[in-house]
Amino acid sequence: MTASVHLPDSDTLKAWRHDFHQHPETAFEEHRTSARIAALLSDWGFEVTTGIAGTGVVATLDGQRGEGKTIGLRADIDALDILEETQLAYASQTPGKMHACGHDGHTAMLLGAAWALKQQPDFKGRVVFIFQPAEESAGGGRVMVEEGLFERFPMDAVYGLHNWPGLPVGAAAVHDTDVMAAFDIFTLKLIGKGCHAAMPHLGIDTVLASCQLISQLQGLVSRETPPDKSAVLSITSIHAGDTFNVIPEQVELRGTLRCFDMALKEQLEARFKQAIASLAEFHGLTVELDYQRCYPATINTPEHAQHCATVLENLLGSDNVKRNPPPSMASEDFSFLLAERPGAYIWMGNGEDSASLHNPRYDFNDALLPLGTRYWVELVRALLD
Repeated sequence: MTASVHLPDSDTLKAWRHDFHQHPETAFEEHRTSARIAALLSDWGFEVTTGIAGTGVVATLDGQRGEGKTIGLRADIDALDILEETQLAYASQTPGKMHACGHDGHTAMLLGAAWALKQQPDFKGRVVFIFQPAEESAGGGRVMVEEGLFERFPMDAVYGLHNWPGLPVGAAAVHDTDVMAAFDIFTLKLIGKGCHAAMPHLGIDTVLASCQLISQLQGLVSRETPPDKSAVLSITSIHAGDTFNVIPEQVELRGTLRCFDMALKEQLEARFKQAIASLAEFHGLTVELDYQRCYPATINTPEHAQHCATVLENLLGSDNVKRNPPPSMASEDFSFLLAERPGAYIWMGNGEDSASLHNPRYDFNDALLPLGTRYWVELVRALLD
């Protein structure tokens, strides 16, 4: 294998990224983004498949050194429903939508790797480039799997990455197992009996009941979750009442449950529902619960995590690769791909002074573009040697 593969120049990578940034599209609506990705890949001579999960794009590349394993490389392509506040020259041109999680950069880096490997495919086996829609809470990864991603494009392993604010550019993090938490969401309606605020004895007070429930639910984490396991149960929205002298008939709560251990998640879900049922019986409430299991936990295969760490150590230096930092309680639908195939998902630093993900002032750091592109190229060369 030759010593180095030529990458697209930094200005080209930036131009792709800035174009995607200016034209953000959210879950399953990434039509312009998908068309742009497919056009570039087609121009470079790839056979391109579109339409998986609606706006997904897949391309394959066979190495010139014969048969071998097949690995998948995945980038997410969707944006968020956030009003951008960066004031950048290439800021979003679509009001209320922005690339606030760096998927514009992820897409540009995987395109860069596809271009580079196409110029010099000196490896054995096949690479599948996966451009996935709808990562942000809509489960595009799940839909791609359900629509036959691995049947249509058989793979031995699959890999993903995410930029990570707080980590310096030029640093990375690799977890042997747990990376990102599973998450469920719920909408709960407590229905009682409205009445005059001066006569609470004539009603069934949903506000009082909801306050008791919110406090009680925190005990599921603080008192029923083993100290060596992580879990978060958050009530994130409360809607009740319209005026100062009426006890409302109904309260609506929304929230999320997150953890890594799936058996623990099932236990917490069951206890969550028991707590609601007991509260309803005590207060004489009617309950409507919509509980949705969204993403499983993102859990690496240790052997494949080590492959990624070795490549990153050679690329960045061993001192710049953090092994097994605390996993994130945020979630990621790459978990659906890892549930089907072994592989690993790593973090690459977006800068210590970067705004956090999902922040209206966030921007992907262009200095990461050549590093992420090189990582993909060197991972292919290491695994398919």
